[in-house]
Amino acid sequence: MGVTLSGNFMESAYEKRTYRSRIHTRGLHSFCVCVKETDLWISADRNLERQARDLVLQCRYEIESYIQTHPLFKTALQPLAPDPYAPPVVKEMLEKTGRAGVGPMAAVAGAIAEYVGTGLMEYSTQVVVENGGDIYMQADRPLTVSIFAGDSPLSERIGLKISEKQMPLGVCTSSGRIGHSLSLGISHAVTILAGSAALADSAATALANTIQEKKDLEATAAVARNIVGTVGGVAILGDTMASWGNVALVSL
Repeated sequence: MGVTLSGNFMESAYEKRTYRSRIHTRGLHSFCVCVKETDLWISADRNLERQARDLVLQCRYEIESYIQTHPLFKTALQPLAPDPYAPPVVKEMLEKTGRAGVGPMAAVAGAIAEYVGTGLMEYSTQVVVENGGDIYMQADRPLTVSIFAGDSPLSERIGLKISEKQMPLGVCTSSGRIGHSLSLGISHAVTILAGSAALADSAATALANTIQEKKDLEATAAVARNIVGTVGGVAILGDTMASWGNVALVSL
C-alpha cells in the first residue's frame, strides 16, 4: 500500500494518483469512489461502492453546509473553538485539530477517510480507505504502508508494518514539497499514526510545519509527544529520517 499526500478539500486541480497501481490488498475487493474533489480508493470484503458513495455525500454535505454558515472553518490556520451544535464530522475536525494546533481543514482528508471507513464496517469486517495518501484501516492481518517522499532517496524505500492489534488506525502524511496542501515547512514527508485518522492528518500537518532544516528532525518526536493520541511517526528530509513511538520500520 502506498502513502502519498493529502490534498485540500476544495482544490480545483486533480492530481493523477498513479501510486494506486502499486497498492495490493490481497483477498479484498478494491474500487474507487469519486465525488467532486474527494477521490477515495477503498478495499473491503466486497464491492461497497454504493454504500461508500452515500457516506461520502453525507460527509461532504455536513462539511459544506457548515462552511456556508461558518466560512472561517475553511480558511483558519489556527484552531477554532469547539461547537456543540456542529455536525459530527465537523466536531471531530475541530477537536482533533485543536489538539494539534492547526486549522480545522488540516484534518479534512483523514476525517473523510475515517467517516467512510467506519461507516463501511457495518457491511465489511475489513476496510481500508485511502484519500490522497491519508488512510483509515481496519484489517485482520498485518499491512505494510510505504512512504512516498517525492525526490528524497528514501522515498518508497521505507515502509511501516502495521499489526492487526494496532487497528483501527489512521496513517496520514504531510509534506512541505509535494501536493497541494499548505505547509509552512520543507519536509519531504511526515507520516503519523494515530487511532483517529483526523488526528493523524492534523498532527502530520502540525509537525511538517516545524521542519525547516535537518536538525529539526531531532525535535519532531518531542513535539509529537505533546499531541495526545498519536502513536508514532516518521519524518523525512532529503536523505535523513527520524522515527519515534510505536512504529515498525521495514525496508522495501
